[in-house]
Amino acid sequence: MNHDELFKQLLSTFFIEFLELFLPQVADSIDRNSVTFLPQEYFADLTVGEKQVIDLLAEVRLSGEDAGFLIHVENQASTEANFARRIFFYFARLHQKYLQRIYPIVVFSFDEPYREESHRYSVGFDDLKVLEFNFLPIQLNRLNWRDYLTQPNPVAAALMAKMRIAPEERPKVKAECLRLLATLRLDPARTELISGFVDSYLRLNAQEEQVFQAEIGRLEGREQEVVMQIVTSWMEQGIEQGLQREKALILRLLARRVGELPDVVKLQIDKLSITQLENLGEALLDFSTFTDLEIWLQHPDKIQ
Repeated sequence: MNHDELFKQLLSTFFIEFLELFLPQVADSIDRNSVTFLPQEYFADLTVGEKQVIDLLAEVRLSGEDAGFLIHVENQASTEANFARRIFFYFARLHQKYLQRIYPIVVFSFDEPYREESHRYSVGFDDLKVLEFNFLPIQLNRLNWRDYLTQPNPVAAALMAKMRIAPEERPKVKAECLRLLATLRLDPARTELISGFVDSYLRLNAQEEQVFQAEIGRLEGREQEVVMQIVTSWMEQGIEQGLQREKALILRLLARRVGELPDVVKLQIDKLSITQLENLGEALLDFSTFTDLEIWLQHPDKIQ
């Protein structure tokens, strides 16, 4: 799972809502029409010998003023030694390049550990404080998901899935995320973004799925209708993904049995139904030549 990409899509799509949820004073102070996302910044991190990418960098203006500043949001999906130092390096390079004030924010999205993460980097001596750098930490696993149940905010609907959740509460939290999402009346694309985020982080086993369905059954009216539409969409996507995986597997098996397939034959196989693919999966075990496949494709519904 590409955690950084999931969070970047969420926070760039709902940037103002993110600020409203966690930094209302900042959201109230800026011109909301001034938000501009700057190109990705790449830095060579010589301390670890890797190239690092800034997750999200936005330029904003203060309401009624020409003055502005940058907001840097970084998602951190795992614990890391000297992480605060790395964020300071980002800050220093961005400040050097843009010569603007920068508001640094880090969303800690890992499940464990639960200890409070450091959000300060300092350099000093007994007689001199050279540097004290701070960033705003949002550590999701230290937040109570129940505190966000009544927040009419799409970011809350998504991020409840990453807050501290007791194992037995996972189905209920997933249902509550979707219930909150249903009340927001977003367009289909944004609804899919939030629901996909929730489903990515709250995958349920068979027993949890039963509890989840029971929770949905307790919803009323439009909320239940919208949630059922989302769940149906997940099922359809799952079927389609399963179909594509089965096609890919059959193509690999056929290539081993009869050699590389022409594009026109791959197109024929791509148009087969699930039942026809299952028949082909059994029939190909008896193929020895490409001609065997050609003959089978003439009558794909015939059970061999």
